[in-house]
Order: sequence, then C-alpha cells, then structure tokens
Amino acid sequence: MDGSAPSTEALDWAAADARRRRLDLRLVHVREQSRFTREATDYCAGTLEAARERVRALTNDVEVTTELLAGNVIESLVGESASADSVVLGSRGLGGFAGLVIGSVSMGVAGHASSPVVIVRGSGAQHGRVVVGDDGSPCAQVALAYAAEQARARGVPLQVTYAWQMPVTPSHAAGYSAVRASSCEQELRLAAERLSAWREKNPDIEIVDEQVVGHPAEALIKAAETADLVVVGSRGLGGFAAAVLGSVSRTVLHQAVCPVAVVRPRPRQA
Repeated sequence: MDGSAPSTEALDWAAADARRRRLDLRLVHVREQSRFTREATDYCAGTLEAARERVRALTNDVEVTTELLAGNVIESLVGESASADSVVLGSRGLGGFAGLVIGSVSMGVAGHASSPVVIVRGSGAQHGRVVVGDDGSPCAQVALAYAAEQARARGVPLQVTYAWQMPVTPSHAAGYSAVRASSCEQELRLAAERLSAWREKNPDIEIVDEQVVGHPAEALIKAAETADLVVVGSRGLGGFAAAVLGSVSRTVLHQAVCPVAVVRPRPRQA
C-alpha cells in the first residue's frame, strides 16, 4: 500500500480474494530509508490505517494486520513473499512516470518473489472465468494449480489456453507440409493429455481448453479481454533459463486488461 489509486484497486482485489479463499490479509507499507522525518512516518502510518478501515468496510470475514517496514521497497516485498500465499500489487505506485503501464516495483517484485504475484489492473468488470496459459513447462504446472484454486474459489470455469507456433522451416524443404502437420498433431495431442489429467484431479471445476495457432502472449492478451484473472508461469520452455521473467509473462503483464498472476515454483516445488 502506498496510497495511490492503483494500490487501492489492489487492496480491494486482495480483500475479495482473502474472503473467498479464507485467508488472512497483511497490509504492508515500505518507507524508504531516506524518509525518516516525523511527517513521513505519520503519513505512512495513516496510509496503513486508511487501508485497514477500507478492508473493514468491504468485509468482516478477513483478519487484517498491518506492517510498516523501512528499506528498499522491492527487496522488502520480495522478502514478504517468502511467507505469503500471494503478493498483490497495483500496476504502478506513486513514484515513477505516469505513462508507464507497469511500474518498476510491480515488475521487480513479479520477477523475484517466491510466491505468486498478482498485478491488478482493469475496470473490475466480472466475466466469470479464469484463464491460464499452458506450455507443458514446470512453471506452467504450478500456474495451472494456482489458477484451478482461483477458479474453484470463485465458482467459475477455468480456461486453459495452449498456443502452438509453427516451426521455422524453409518453405522449399522436402516434406515440409507433412512434418508441420505431424508436429502440430503431436503438440495438440500432448496438450490434450495434460488437460485430461487436470480434469481428473479437479472434477469440481469446469475446465475448458483453447488451442490456437499463434504466439502465446497474443492468445493470452486476447483471452484477458473477457477474463477475471489471467495466470501465467514466470517463464516457459523457450528463452533463457537465467531470465527471471520470460517474454510471454512480461508481455502479458504489460498489455493484459485484467489482473495478471505470475506464478513460479517455490524452492520446494522446483
């Protein structure tokens, strides 16, 4: 919480999520080391108290605690994530440039937190579905688990989106069409098998699939137009293993019009 409009949107989202999933809610404000004046301390404390009162006005079913921390904002919130179910942030805060879609704090926490990070942006319109991207990677598996929990708590269907891109092969290569068709068939079959396993493990959730030919980020951004939440793994099968956020996750964070959850395996899940 920093008192900005985006952080208030995040507060409302977190309060509703905590109520649905029967979780406690911890409100954190981080005071940077350079701001140790009495006026700054009073402002920080007031920001937290106003946030607490807002949650109380929204719901009586959530236990709320507050914490005023001093230090680097990203490092502090990443530290909080180690013992959190989720970290929820607005798309951007009071600092930085107003024209940015995602602020540096939100992007930094999403790239390094241990827990899922939800970046809240959008009008708050309810469409009645949760969307998750699947590419068969370990990150996608934990993203699917988180998305299933969100769909269950909301009582809405879970849409699993799998986007398959055509392999880059010279157009004049012999047998190109046959190879492409065979590869496509195999990829779609594997995706269907993964989804079948998830249906068996989650019989209480309506799970639907969307298989498209195209870029995964584009498919998820399109799906976000009619989703309450889009869930992505921190990175997928492509790209560099050392990257904290893959290109798909980063693009979806910047362009999706609804809240986005970025999920990575915790150390014990890796």
